[in-house]
Amino acid sequence: MNKELIRTVKFTLFSISAGIIEIGVFTILDNVTNWNYWVNYLIALILSVIWNFTLNREYTFKASNNIPKAMFKVFIFYLFFTPLSTLLGNYLVEKLNWNEYIVTGINMLLNFVLEYLYDKYVVFRGSIDTKKK
Repeated sequence: MNKELIRTVKFTLFSISAGIIEIGVFTILDNVTNWNYWVNYLIALILSVIWNFTLNREYTFKASNNIPKAMFKVFIFYLFFTPLSTLLGNYLVEKLNWNEYIVTGINMLLNFVLEYLYDKYVVFRGSIDTKKK
């Protein structure tokens, strides 16, 4: 139980760092370009996913599974999450005039919860704590 609590805390801290990257990139793009919400969100999301995957594989799940296979599983998750969150986010911002930062925050929170569960039970299942020191 204690090991899982530590794993959850690590995932949370790394996700916060990925969130900082995501909101930072999003903010920069939102302020220096005239691009639509979805373009800014998508670029920021991709950069944060790469960061988060790398840190969580190495330090949170300590997995020794095949990196390309694990990344492909993450790609499958984002194959569904990204279009749904991008389209919904764009609709909320562009059509319903919601604040783009609130929408991005909601997407980030959903991503945090869903990705933790997906990583633990799909991506790194069977390989958690198998990495040699």
